[in-house]
Amino acid sequence: MDLEFVRSLIEPAQTKIVLMVLDGLGGLPREVRGPTELEAANTPHLDELAAEGICGLHVPVGPGITPGSGPSHLGLFGYDPIEYQVGRGVLAAMGIGFDLQPDDVAARGNFCTVDDEGCVVDRRAGRIDSETNRRLCQVLRDIRLPNVDVFVQTVKEYRLLLVLRGPGLSGDVTDTDPQATGASPLEPQPRSPRAEKTAALVGQFLAEAKKRLADQHPANMVLLRGFAERPDWPRMEQVFGVRAAAIAAYPMYRGLARLIGMTALETGEEPEDEVATLERHWDAFDFFYLHIKKIDSAGEDGDFDRKVRLIEAADTLTPRVRRLDPDVLAVTGDHSTPSMLKSHGWQPVPVLLWSRHVRADPVEEFGERACMAGGLGATLPATHLMPLMLAEAERLKKFGA
Repeated sequence: MDLEFVRSLIEPAQTKIVLMVLDGLGGLPREVRGPTELEAANTPHLDELAAEGICGLHVPVGPGITPGSGPSHLGLFGYDPIEYQVGRGVLAAMGIGFDLQPDDVAARGNFCTVDDEGCVVDRRAGRIDSETNRRLCQVLRDIRLPNVDVFVQTVKEYRLLLVLRGPGLSGDVTDTDPQATGASPLEPQPRSPRAEKTAALVGQFLAEAKKRLADQHPANMVLLRGFAERPDWPRMEQVFGVRAAAIAAYPMYRGLARLIGMTALETGEEPEDEVATLERHWDAFDFFYLHIKKIDSAGEDGDFDRKVRLIEAADTLTPRVRRLDPDVLAVTGDHSTPSMLKSHGWQPVPVLLWSRHVRADPVEEFGERACMAGGLGATLPATHLMPLMLAEAERLKKFGA
């Protein structure tokens, strides 16, 4: 989607849009011809929305491409995820409100568990709590590296942030997270000559971290990924003409929202808290991104039944959103996280779009197979959802004479 082209068609309006993202919504059956997690869930309110609106499946990045959370969200916000790429480190930094400078290099980290041979046995260190994380970050915080400042900050649970600040740094460094158990952490490597200094510094940091964490359990090592420098991207208000707010409990999603100019509202941990935040701030913004995370976590844990229950819980919140009387309400996931894969998947994601003007299709329930037959089609590019929401909200004028 060409942002400059969309910008040229924007016109003012008093309408309100809600984009409700059920993270990792898409799934797969656990037995042949059985239901997916969404299809197995009892979702009367989402089914009602689907029957009144128009449905389909969206493709986050491209056919067969398994997306990360950053690219898949950028697509939903109308930004081409191939053109607008950023490492998880920047998102983690922005998410916790770290004052990231233009020449800083940031990396997202996991505290992990390694065995006596140095192989990863748990990439998330048993999902340690944030208080344990803060204590461990304090252990690492006074590591010194030549000619750079080192910042180590807690993000949430097992996640941490590493920022290097100094001259001549580059984010063009490979991940040290092998993304698998049974493998040793990888050595940071430069992807370009410009990054040789940074890769060497990261290697020094990790060697010292390994020593300092050796007696800790279960978090006795650090994995790093998503090295990046902060980009300068067009803001949503400039491009789409909306005052946009993000309601997300997890820092990475707040960070991504801030990167494109959304106001990240303070909210509680639970989906009920997030909807209450939406209600409190309803009059102050035109566009609301409402993110519900734990559905994705259940998929990554391979827990089909828990994912079903969390989808059902999200469904019960939908009437509260509708009572606010949005002009446009879209419900979807950023990507699929089938519990049988225990990871993100490449499968297209169910999406429903409701508005006062929408041309309803024959779909009467919200699920993968039903949405395949919906009016939005089974391969809608995710970047097309934003202009569709704007059009339904009467925020796009006619193109041409």
